[in-house]
Amino acid sequence: MQQVAAEVEELSLAERAYRAIRDRLVMLEIRPGAPINEEQLGQSLGVGRTPVREALKRLQYERLITTYPRRGTFATEVNITDLAHISEVRLELEPLAAAQAARRATAADRANLTALRAELDDGGLGRDPAELMRLDLRVHRAVYTATHNPYLEDTLVRHDNLATRIWCLFVDRLSGMAGHVEEHGPLIAAIVAGDADRAARLARSHVEGFERAVREAI
Repeated sequence: MQQVAAEVEELSLAERAYRAIRDRLVMLEIRPGAPINEEQLGQSLGVGRTPVREALKRLQYERLITTYPRRGTFATEVNITDLAHISEVRLELEPLAAAQAARRATAADRANLTALRAELDDGGLGRDPAELMRLDLRVHRAVYTATHNPYLEDTLVRHDNLATRIWCLFVDRLSGMAGHVEEHGPLIAAIVAGDADRAARLARSHVEGFERAVREAI
């Protein structure tokens, strides 16, 4: 029993480490190209090296870190040429996710999305860029969770993370950022109302707007 409990605790620590390191990479708090130091990460998160190593294995698969023989592990560079490939996937899957969320969202999902919409309506224009991007991530992840399709959710979380890194890289050049985030308000309303067709249209428009804004900022 003690061994089982220890394994469960280790898994929870690995998950905690994974989420914390992932979001630091996504928000560019760990800069592109920066070396990854397992010991420093473990100390900052209050966990040992094993959970950090487990987290890094997942993050390499998600293209957020890369390992070079005899050189070490580094945060991946943000390559603007990846935008077209990422958008190609998101243009197909974001509308699907929005529609499925509208069809499948539980009462708890709808309550969570409604709470996020209230945050969007609560002075979004006055938020700093980092706070807006974190809110954007939370909305996207809530929509993906509401699809109740773990494969679709996993795929879209990974691609949204990569898109957000590009956004963070060009944030100083982007205009209308708050408006882009606040586009989620009508999308959430459509999902909560169960309007799958409208939710899909709004999701596609949102992805198109993101790609257009980034290209204009280059």
